[in-house]
Amino acid sequence: MSEPSKTNLSEKLFAPRQTSKETSSLVKLAHANAKPIHNAIDGDSEKGWYRMLRRPQWAWQGIDPIEQEAILSRMANSEAPRTSDDLLDTVIGYKPGNWVYEWSQAGAMYQKTARDLVNAGESEKAAEMLLTASMYYSVGAYPHLKGDTLAGQAELQANQTYREAISYMPHKMRTIDVKYEGKTFQAFIHMHRTDKLLPTVIVSGGLDALQSDMWRLYHDYLAPAGFAMVTLDMPSVGHSSAWALTEDTSRLHQALLQQIKEVPWVDHTRVAMLGFRFGGNAAIRLGFLEPGRLKTCVSLGGVIHSILTDSKRLNAMPRMYLDMLASRMGKNGVSQASLTSHLSAWSLKQQGLLARRKVDVPMLGIGLKNDPVCTEMDNQLIAMSSYGGKAVTIAEKPLYDGYHRALLVVVDWLKEKLA
Repeated sequence: MSEPSKTNLSEKLFAPRQTSKETSSLVKLAHANAKPIHNAIDGDSEKGWYRMLRRPQWAWQGIDPIEQEAILSRMANSEAPRTSDDLLDTVIGYKPGNWVYEWSQAGAMYQKTARDLVNAGESEKAAEMLLTASMYYSVGAYPHLKGDTLAGQAELQANQTYREAISYMPHKMRTIDVKYEGKTFQAFIHMHRTDKLLPTVIVSGGLDALQSDMWRLYHDYLAPAGFAMVTLDMPSVGHSSAWALTEDTSRLHQALLQQIKEVPWVDHTRVAMLGFRFGGNAAIRLGFLEPGRLKTCVSLGGVIHSILTDSKRLNAMPRMYLDMLASRMGKNGVSQASLTSHLSAWSLKQQGLLARRKVDVPMLGIGLKNDPVCTEMDNQLIAMSSYGGKAVTIAEKPLYDGYHRALLVVVDWLKEKLA
């Protein structure tokens, strides 16, 4: 794509619109008082903010912590009208102080730097700048609620800059178009080589993540270990937004898994699934449905059982988390009690999968100590429900190191099971 068209696209996407609704106003959910949470996977739910601030995760993905604080400070200091005066990240309209605006402006700065580097013949450095830009745009779109027009435009920019970044790298990325229920979703396959079939890890994040957010996982962990990585968005998110989230969380993953045998470069006899948060639910569920196609399944901080069946835990979740669930399920306008009453159907124990019989696929349930979403008992259920299964609890501190320590354990497990 030529540089003028890129500029025009950006200007067109973020042209001022009076009708763009502010994120926190989209889900009309009647809320009870929600308590703050603090952990290395979800980040912080802080007083004065609608969104959960995922500082450890964003830093892990490559966003400079100092720049994070500078962006948040600009929002906090804005005097522009807000949806809620007591929530700093609810500035209305695409303007200084607005969440999407501030993160997207930072993304555009890295994007411009990348173009200058391309013109100077420094494509490798340009790729790094574009990857950083993609991360900023993705955070700008977070938490990816349906009907969030400005966030959707940031998401489009995140995908565009991600694809452009990969095009300048020695790593290869291909797309897989998977048909399901008369519609098509797109999965990304990343490979560090194409001259041999590679053992492959299918990866999904949570309900507030895009598959383009998984680059660091691939570059720093899976590629050095010799794996290809196939990513797909969870139902209701990103490229999978055409499907609402239902208790059959793994249905798109199952369609992808069945199609992988037709994909060159992938050793379809050595495939694993790794999921974070709700992606962990899909990963473990898929192991029960497709034991003949998977060598192992891994849940990292998965939404498995406890949080889905315990009303006290659910009612203590931050407002953004509950809004996100309502958006994914298409439950806008319902009461919080109505929303949470449906969630037990997502429990893998309630579905009759966990704690009923053992499956031949060895499963790893891993989480951080004192995680309010994924309890140690949840991971024990995973281990007890599979032959060769294992539960691992990682110390919660230091918080900024939690992802790294957990992923080292995950990679060692995958090496053993995909050897």
